[in-house]
Amino acid sequence: MLVQLLDLFAFMSVLLRAFTLAFEALAVGGVFFRMAIARESKLLDSRVIGFVTWFAVLLAATQAAYVAANSALLMESTGLTWPEVRGAAFCISGFLMMGGALGIAIFARSRLARWLCPIGAFAILAGAVMSSHSMARLDHRWELAVLTVAHHAAGAAWIGGFPYLLLSLRRSDPAIAATIVARFSRMATIAVPVLVLAGLGMSLAYVGSTAALTGTAYGIMLSSKAIMTVGLLLLGALNLRIVRAVRAGSTQSLLPLRRFAEAELGIGITILLAAASLTSSAPAVDVQQDRVTPKEIAERMAPKWPRLQTPPLSDLSPPTPLIPLSTPASFVPGQTPQQPSKPGDIAWSEYNHNWAGLIVFAIGLLSLLARRWSLARNWPLIFLGLAVFLLVRADPENWPLGPRSFWASFRVAEVAQHRLFVLLIVFFAAFEWCVQNGKVNPARAGLVFPLVCAVGGALLLTHSHSLGNVKEEFLAELSHTPIAILAVFAGWSRWLEVRHNPRYVRWIWPVCFILIGAILMDYREA
Repeated sequence: MLVQLLDLFAFMSVLLRAFTLAFEALAVGGVFFRMAIARESKLLDSRVIGFVTWFAVLLAATQAAYVAANSALLMESTGLTWPEVRGAAFCISGFLMMGGALGIAIFARSRLARWLCPIGAFAILAGAVMSSHSMARLDHRWELAVLTVAHHAAGAAWIGGFPYLLLSLRRSDPAIAATIVARFSRMATIAVPVLVLAGLGMSLAYVGSTAALTGTAYGIMLSSKAIMTVGLLLLGALNLRIVRAVRAGSTQSLLPLRRFAEAELGIGITILLAAASLTSSAPAVDVQQDRVTPKEIAERMAPKWPRLQTPPLSDLSPPTPLIPLSTPASFVPGQTPQQPSKPGDIAWSEYNHNWAGLIVFAIGLLSLLARRWSLARNWPLIFLGLAVFLLVRADPENWPLGPRSFWASFRVAEVAQHRLFVLLIVFFAAFEWCVQNGKVNPARAGLVFPLVCAVGGALLLTHSHSLGNVKEEFLAELSHTPIAILAVFAGWSRWLEVRHNPRYVRWIWPVCFILIGAILMDYREA
């Protein structure tokens, strides 16, 4: 049974790693917040301690699942026993993180929290370093380990501190709120440069050259992380202006700061998902044989007319068996053997992407017109057509077009991800149509759209392609990654429109949809 689930392992391991990074940042960030921001009891909201405790418990549970899954897979594929496996680096790393997280959860409410919680946070960071690329390097191992600790700690202090900042500002009186904001601002001005400089140092070591940055999957994911970090810094700059205005007495309201902080937190968590994909990929500097050249990228990305005519099903490759008849002596978990793509397979995929692009492009245009043309407010219903289109055509080997049944198709990781995207699209379409036409209160239901966009973009960042070809995997990511980034920015700009309604963000998410449609219309695989 375990062998049958190997194709899901790559995707699930990235998700578990992403949850680990998120809960790590939130648990360690809570310790930073309590020690550096809410030092006095009058500044410490009881809910802060509760959230720190729960995030620590979730971190321990996630690491337990990660260690259990990896250990079971290793024992199944190699014949090793548990006593032989438990000394592996991922086990020791997991034990350190679980111990530190449980220590924080147990002592968060005790009088010893000021002394024991930082020790737990240090254990978590030590475990994180053990599972990082730094410990696998032969050169500059300890220098990279120090940079990794600094990067994780700074990210936790900044991104992981946002939930506690928002909690503290909700019920605090103005004087306490001003103190908390001032202290958090000072901590952020230290954490952000440390985060960026440590990230730059690691990038130089793990990438090494422009060719590696632009020609490997690691490089493209690192670039996506950098782009989202720039967006995060812009939001941080807006919040810094608000803090300075409050200090100067020109404004008393911290509501804009809270709304921007919500968007910062969301984008920050998405960056952690991108980081999880990075840790599951080989550093770009180590990929020498299968780099994609600028010429190959230019040929693949050159504008072309969309493919609007579908090939017949008979032109596609026959379905591959879910369980190989013979298991190879050496294999990569999560990648089952793949047949070479036939011209019909390529044409089918390009047709799907190009038509989806036309649909999304139309949605973006109609959403821009919706403020002036009432009929255009029905644009969310177009997403239902997109959902049906994807369900039917995204995976022709599976139900309803192929021989695999509906439930059997979920054993293929990529198919399971596509079905999840379809559910997100349907969920979004129903809620957003109600919002656009005044059927529900937009203050609450209007948040479904940005959350679906943000979650969809984040999932796309972790979307795996088991193509068995490093170059083809990279070229697939080359179009999917910018779509994911645009979806994240669309989601959080819409969030700000609903929650805060600044005029200058209203046009961002429709333009993001138009750009996503344009990218999909230009999608090609050959």
